Amino acid sequence: MNVEDNGSYTFRDVYDDVFPVLIKVVFHIIRDKEIAEDLCQEAFLRYFNKKIPLPSIQESRYWLIRVAKNLAFNYRKHSLREVNAVDRIKHQEPKIQPDSQDDLVKEEIRGVVKEAVDSLPVKYRSVLILKEYGELNYKEIAKILHISENNVKIRVYRARVLLEKKLNMGDFHVY
Repeated sequence: MNVEDNGSYTFRDVYDDVFPVLIKVVFHIIRDKEIAEDLCQEAFLRYFNKKIPLPSIQESRYWLIRVAKNLAFNYRKHSLREVNAVDRIKHQEPKIQPDSQDDLVKEEIRGVVKEAVDSLPVKYRSVLILKEYGELNYKEIAKILHISENNVKIRVYRARVLLEKKLNMGDFHVY
């Protein structure tokens, strides 16, 4: 962190510190850069309009991640755009170029893993996205979700086990 966390900080300090992790978390939920940026902007607007400032940059960070994560999940829940896009992609024939087959395989694997992660229950999907894509530690995730650190560890473990089962059972296919 660039700024002393002593309660004396500016909006810019919070933005500079939090935006990189916020955009990662939201992008891995939404999978659309523009929408992820819009949702991060909305979270920062809500933060800016708060009547009572949070006591530290860390508290601001936790608050912003929690708000952005909720905005992202709400967006996904109420949006048909993603469903329609996935359906269109599934019905398209892949265009394989000889020199890009490795890239194509990697992209298909990412798609399979994303689909498997998306199929997890929200309480497992949330912790897994915050841990793996947001690169947050258990303590940070616990503060964001308002649960104990042990509960976070249990949920991450269960999410990984469930994800492994889903991938090994062949519920998801490379197209």
